[in-house]
Amino acid sequence: MTTEKEQTLIELYWRNATDRVVGPDHGVSEEDLTSVSEAIQQALATVVGQCRRGELGYAALPTHGEYAERVSQLRAKLVGGTTDLVVLGIGGSALGNIALQTALNPATHNLLPAAQRNGPRLFVLDNVDPAWIDDVLCFLDATDPETGRARWQTALFNVISKSGETAETASQFMIFREKLREKLGARFAERVVVTTDAEEGTLRDIAEADGYETLAIPDGVGGRFSVLSPVGLFSAAMCGIDIRDLLKGAAAMQQRVEAQRWPDNPAAMLAAIKYLMYSEKGKGLHVMMPYSNRLSALADWYRQLWAESLGKGMTRDKKQKFVGPTPIKALGATDQHSQVQLYREGENDRLVVFLQVDRHPCAVSVPDVFGDVSGMTYLRGADLGQLLNAEKKATEYALAFSERPSVTIHFDEISPATVGEFIYLYEFTTSLMGELLDVDAYDQPAVELGKQATFALMGREHYEEFARSIRRLVEEDGAFRI
Repeated sequence: MTTEKEQTLIELYWRNATDRVVGPDHGVSEEDLTSVSEAIQQALATVVGQCRRGELGYAALPTHGEYAERVSQLRAKLVGGTTDLVVLGIGGSALGNIALQTALNPATHNLLPAAQRNGPRLFVLDNVDPAWIDDVLCFLDATDPETGRARWQTALFNVISKSGETAETASQFMIFREKLREKLGARFAERVVVTTDAEEGTLRDIAEADGYETLAIPDGVGGRFSVLSPVGLFSAAMCGIDIRDLLKGAAAMQQRVEAQRWPDNPAAMLAAIKYLMYSEKGKGLHVMMPYSNRLSALADWYRQLWAESLGKGMTRDKKQKFVGPTPIKALGATDQHSQVQLYREGENDRLVVFLQVDRHPCAVSVPDVFGDVSGMTYLRGADLGQLLNAEKKATEYALAFSERPSVTIHFDEISPATVGEFIYLYEFTTSLMGELLDVDAYDQPAVELGKQATFALMGREHYEEFARSIRRLVEEDGAFRI
């Protein structure tokens, strides 16, 4: 009979965050855990209740088969005639797409010939850097040597925006839409898929007027929680990722974190450790350090999820309170040579979350050479996955030796299921942290002010006075110019 342990694909290990390893000043003790036990149980009960009552949109995504079915139908219709998929979006409309592609397809995906790719090349344009946009425009202007056709003929554009008025995505869309109209004429609408609000909004209106295929962004699902919706599922499916296994992994983790009681619950324990490190141990910086290039973009996704959800200036009852652990990305073993010096001997204000893979997607061995070179003998015949994991354990040990706390999330392998598990684990943990910090984890008022200021500076109608006040503040006083 298969046990729950054997069915579990990712596991949380937290011994190196305890006082037994890193000392009472920097580690979590049994007394610490007891002190927050009631708060954790209350947070867990609250979030589980919200999920089951349908109050948290992201919680419905792992088992909402309608979205995956619609994405699969659209893929079947479009993938055969598509050589290049260009995603236009920013923040939560882009980072999840990048994370899934990086984790679950080869790094060389875009360089492979069509026969070796399970879908089109993928370009996720999550910025308005003019050089980058121009690079992609020039690429699309060229003839594809495999098809002998201009790439505009076989490129597909997925525009992702809840409203359609986000300045970065709107400007990208306007550029590529006009290029498509120029190159394809009346057929241009066949090469656009819009992911937006199901019923209203600027982009929804344009999609209906132009006749684009559409996918819905579910109600109550903010951008940073949307990767398991059509926002992330479409590009993943188009590029050959098994989205049903991705959702099955998320559903398995959902069942686990909703059913297991504290402290056996991985999300509750992860939230407890992070909360104690932040509130009691002076660890305001939370580093995510995957020991896998394939998992590196998940750390980018985590940074937005953690920062936008928990970095707040008010409690839920509108009392001023500035809170929020700062999420940081590192990559093992690369950043052993650029960051670990600081992590070990700098200020002891960090918690490191390692991501470790037990079985990497492939095996690469070091040749049995240089037998007469003593300093290299130990590497002969070694597997690079073994070396990478040894470096992780060595860094973990070095941090513990310097009383620097860490936890590890173990992946038995990198697969759609394990990635789905990880995504849901962190989404649920974020909800728990919102409860513990007494903040609204689902709004982002500070981001909105920057959007409004961008509208003003770009000359949007009705923002004239706002633009004048911004310029008075940042442009007219030259006293600080160099």
